[in-house]
Amino acid sequence: MRLNDLNSPASKNKKPVRKGRGPGSGTGKTAGRGHKGQNSRSGGGVRPGFEGGQMPLYMRMPKRGFNNKRFANVYAEVNISDFNLFEDGSTVNGEVLIDKGIIKKLHDGLVVLGNGELNKKLTIQAVKFSKSASEKIEAAGGKAEVL
Repeated sequence: MRLNDLNSPASKNKKPVRKGRGPGSGTGKTAGRGHKGQNSRSGGGVRPGFEGGQMPLYMRMPKRGFNNKRFANVYAEVNISDFNLFEDGSTVNGEVLIDKGIIKKLHDGLVVLGNGELNKKLTIQAVKFSKSASEKIEAAGGKAEVL
């Protein structure tokens, strides 16, 4: 097989359909919209979810109760094992973690979780610490500072 043997796919050479360009085009006059009616008019048609006057499904469904999810805080979570990248005696906070690429965004603050082991003596600044995380930080000789 050589380059001159290759053919482009049929869809590549197909010209776009030009509607409303005379009777010879096959889509002249009404341009595929049919005769009269709501959908033949410019700006015609119905809104999404409209069911011809019947009570729409989204209005028939029960809307009950209260959900606090939209007001809940979103935290950036980091495990203890991720802090082993830093040098002994350094101070680690959200901005430093973003610079290192450990987290992408700080959201409402940083939460340190106790998964893994910490081998360095660090001062870690966060909004929240899990119980096991704060114990592991202090066991390694570091400090867990709550912001």
